[in-house]
Amino acid sequence: MRVSGERVSTPEGGFKPTWERHVAAYAAAAGLLPQDGLVLDVGCGVGHSYHLLAPRETVGVDIEPEALHGQERRTIVADMRELPLPDGGFASFLAVQSIEHVPDPERVLAEARRVLEPGGTAMLVTPNRLTFGRPDEIIDPYHDFEYDQHELRTLCERFFDRVEVRGLFGSERYLALIAAERRRLDKLLRRDPLRLRRFLPRRTLQRLYDAQLRRERRSANPVAEKIGLADFELRGGPLDEALDLVAVCR
Repeated sequence: MRVSGERVSTPEGGFKPTWERHVAAYAAAAGLLPQDGLVLDVGCGVGHSYHLLAPRETVGVDIEPEALHGQERRTIVADMRELPLPDGGFASFLAVQSIEHVPDPERVLAEARRVLEPGGTAMLVTPNRLTFGRPDEIIDPYHDFEYDQHELRTLCERFFDRVEVRGLFGSERYLALIAAERRRLDKLLRRDPLRLRRFLPRRTLQRLYDAQLRRERRSANPVAEKIGLADFELRGGPLDEALDLVAVCR
């Protein structure tokens, strides 16, 4: 697939740390979701890590047909806000790095509740807005909304009886890469002190974002290439410092 900021599609070059962070989310899901029953994997993209959920059977859902091409499982081209599926057919509902891509997340949670069987579990993994970018501005033009721990919990508690929020944390060498990216971002944003970027069409911002992303990660970083699953840990807190927030809803 075309390399862009919309979805993770390759571990090549400087994209490996982000790829591995997504893999870590699926590894966490393997330990948190029910051991039995069908898993609905929404916003699944290229399906890079669903094998980690085995022996559970998974069904992948993405709005982009190209992303689903070649996956060795049942897949459905659909918007996760309007799933063409009957009620109560799944034991688990998993959304890794996708809830932030919709302007009306309530519809996603309503669909999660609808397609889950009684006693089912929904798990949402999303970037912590206090860690990436800037807390007061959404920098990623593919994101409609970004969450802190309280916002995510409040959203989930509208639809589920029990909600537990944990965090995915990174190693020192991963955090060093994030700090370097933040310094580059700050340098770039200083060129626009009046924040005139707010008035650009979203599609234009996405093209600029993708171009900058590919330029920064054109060649492999030796430190980035060493990042792996062991560089991430699921913990209960402190959640304001987490890379990603993990909500488990029952």
